[in-house]
Amino acid sequence: MNALFRSVLFATGLLTLMTAPAVAQVKTGSPAPDFTLKGNDGRTYTLSDYKGQVVALEWLNHLCPIDSQQYAGGNMQAVQKEAKGLGVVWFSIISSAPGNEGYVTPAEATADGIRFKAVPTAILLDPTGQVGHLYAAKTTPHMFLINKDGVLVYQGAMDSITPRSPEDVQRADPWFKNAMEAVVAGKPVANGTTKSYGCSIKY
Repeated sequence: MNALFRSVLFATGLLTLMTAPAVAQVKTGSPAPDFTLKGNDGRTYTLSDYKGQVVALEWLNHLCPIDSQQYAGGNMQAVQKEAKGLGVVWFSIISSAPGNEGYVTPAEATADGIRFKAVPTAILLDPTGQVGHLYAAKTTPHMFLINKDGVLVYQGAMDSITPRSPEDVQRADPWFKNAMEAVVAGKPVANGTTKSYGCSIKY
């Protein structure tokens, strides 16, 4: 790969997309793997404590140019607000390792949340990448949805278009939002597995 081509890929975020790690996928329809992580607020969060509630998992890196488009136009925040209104627990998970792009301290995670006006239940820090690998999370964003029985019912992309602008986000088919609304309404998810897009997680 020549230097010019590499620089173009870095500028667009495509190089990280192309080099996403190959890890085994957790099957949709299977029990969601349990985990415990510290939040940006200093609290400890264990997934199994939320059995009986719908849970959304969002892998996050605000420095990823593709992920940032979901926040630039307010789309991710709007879906988070809808989730909160529907009683859905929303965890934004950061699995970037110390020294790698996207790594943040609890204070930095809190500041970013305020800056982007994000409203997850908590931002969870996974600097060892243990939970990211447990879920085979590959990109930012990478979305997972868990029903009240603790079963993984959706995994994949936020929507149908890899966004280069907030306008792309607005015209995309909102796959994750649709899945969330279906699960809350007690309906089946039409397509439980889609291909995630974005920058590779910097484990």
